[in-house]
Amino acid sequence: MSILVHPTYFPSIAHYVLFAKAEGLVYEMEDNFQKQTYRNRTYIYGANGKLMLNVPVRHSKIDKHQKYKEIQIANETAWQRLHWKSLESAYRTSPYFEYYEDELQPLFEKKYTSLIDLNFDTIQVINDCLQLDIPISKTKEYQSIVEGIQDCRKLVDVKKEPDHGFETYTQVFESKHGFIANLSILDLLFSEGPNALTYLEQQTVL
Repeated sequence: MSILVHPTYFPSIAHYVLFAKAEGLVYEMEDNFQKQTYRNRTYIYGANGKLMLNVPVRHSKIDKHQKYKEIQIANETAWQRLHWKSLESAYRTSPYFEYYEDELQPLFEKKYTSLIDLNFDTIQVINDCLQLDIPISKTKEYQSIVEGIQDCRKLVDVKKEPDHGFETYTQVFESKHGFIANLSILDLLFSEGPNALTYLEQQTVL
């Protein structure tokens, strides 16, 4: 079955567990932007534990209900350079950082103005790294209830996240802070490399 998801910034492992088993991805294009979601953030494992990478966005002072697809990135800060440096310092010693580095680095050098375009690109590059070939389509109108498709839009919410009980794998700073589950797919990719897809296929999302 195809799944309905919000395109997010370097999606969580929970997202990718579903991606790995889905017949297709349908991107929700017609919803309103909400703060404190994975739409413009992801979490990695830094030297001091869980670290949030946040993409700064412009909020309309007039319209509180902005469409997600219309959200613009606030490029006044060098957020891309900061995110890349954070990834380098977190994962340079991981088994597979150098293996994927050349595919990922251009995402932090290309100038993006649209958040959703950035997110599309992060997902496509990760899919390529995982060798995950999955058909993609986009919604034309917003529907609160959908039929004939698995609605996974709730995964975008950072605050209401359940413990999915994912199996552990070796993380760079695990000896300092223990295993941290459901980080960005980047954490799994840099840790497990070509085995990442097998890991995803063996997990289930609650």
